Amino acid sequence: MEVGTLVAAIATLAIFSFLYRDNPFYRLAEHILIGLSVGFTLVLLWTSVLTPKMFIPLFSKGNLWTLIPFCMSILMLMRLRGAWSKFSKPVMALIIGAGAGLSIPARLDARILKQLAATIDPFSAMGLGQLSGVELFNAILGLIAVITVMVYFFYTRPDNKPVRAISQTGIYFLMIFFGATFGYTVTSRLTLLIGRMEFLLSDFLHII
Repeated sequence: MEVGTLVAAIATLAIFSFLYRDNPFYRLAEHILIGLSVGFTLVLLWTSVLTPKMFIPLFSKGNLWTLIPFCMSILMLMRLRGAWSKFSKPVMALIIGAGAGLSIPARLDARILKQLAATIDPFSAMGLGQLSGVELFNAILGLIAVITVMVYFFYTRPDNKPVRAISQTGIYFLMIFFGATFGYTVTSRLTLLIGRMEFLLSDFLHII
């Protein structure tokens, strides 16, 4: 048996031991996992960010512009000391502002414009006779789902009976979505469990 297989099996059993109760073996495996994750992240940052983008341009190529992110990084570390944390606030404000400026257009495109395009695109083929009956039904159902869910989240809507009925329909679509998401999550976790059990019974114990 290979050493890697033995270590992986012991780590798997240590994690599974939490199903019984919290114990030292589970805590040891948890600490090892967190330590390996932090160590891997630090090495990845050093080899793929700091060295090629800061140290090599600064010390080998003499690019003094890299002093700006270097000084900003030092200011970020000031948060580790309470009395000096105020020096990190301008850098934090810059990061949050830049992050918001980059993420808002991306999220607008991914979550709103692409959703609208996917809802309307099937109807563009209707006039060309390229839309079957099933596809037309799916397109209409998707359009109804989008409209009713948007009405549900439109909090300044008028409180009358027709609007409440549309909003209630949106709730049904949301419940179907949450149920499908939960089912997908459960099946994906079961897939991971089956993979670990297959590893233990096949590679480790050679039962199957």
